Amino acid sequence: MTKGDIYTKEILKRILEEGTLDKDPRPHYKDGTPAHTLSVNHGMCTYDISKGESPLITLRPVAIKSAIGEILWIYRDQSNDLDVLRDKYGVTWWDEWDIGNRTIGYSYGGTVWEHNLMTEFHTEMREKPDSRRHQISLWQNDDFKKEHGLKPCAFLTMWNVRHEEDADYLDMMLVQRSSDFCTAGCINQTQYLFFLLAMAKKYNYKPGRFTWVYDNIQIYDRHIEQAKEMINREPVECNPKIIIDEHVTWENMMPENVHVVDYPIEEIKKKNKQLKFELGI
Repeated sequence: MTKGDIYTKEILKRILEEGTLDKDPRPHYKDGTPAHTLSVNHGMCTYDISKGESPLITLRPVAIKSAIGEILWIYRDQSNDLDVLRDKYGVTWWDEWDIGNRTIGYSYGGTVWEHNLMTEFHTEMREKPDSRRHQISLWQNDDFKKEHGLKPCAFLTMWNVRHEEDADYLDMMLVQRSSDFCTAGCINQTQYLFFLLAMAKKYNYKPGRFTWVYDNIQIYDRHIEQAKEMINREPVECNPKIIIDEHVTWENMMPENVHVVDYPIEEIKKKNKQLKFELGI
């Protein structure tokens, strides 16, 4: 099984065995019922990409190209426009959080644009690659005073160049305040792995370690049976890798320029069919 499969089973077991139920949740299901969650606090998953470790899972199919499109929308297009996300990348999963003007408000890509986060990141990476101050933070309190939708969940990336005898590596840590694990935990890890690969390519480093740190991780009360199902599933043996076409740059790459090898998606779909998860909005 992949390292992502191992972590997924461990986290789901921990939530079911140790998780506590919230009392006054913000989200609700479509039928108006409060969307309670069972959650635990604090944890970390680390993958050494240079050694073939991967957060991709085989316990259920994952919409990898859609996940990559969302990252490009946020950090490359620097957009919060839901029409751009739909028309350019075919992704509609944010539509439930439309604040009424086909945006998700001052959040995610809107924050990146407003605060020139990627411009500053690129400048620092070019001019001071060994700095320990490379970070991109979507948590900007001034933005929350404006019209906005959800506060960002995966909100902070921190980057470090590491010089080894065999190569120079780029390591990245993702900090996430909250993770709806059954629906998006594997997606968030996969898309930020892609972000690391894209930045390593841009600055001519080898992809190194990717670490995902979470503060609160949860499953909704209507996802408990699906969590048990995933724990009981047998993974598909594979060693997946994400490969970006050599000729493309960060500025012009699209999801079709990104390929997943040794990841038998049709076998995964057949053996571990997709599960349905009711959203808490």
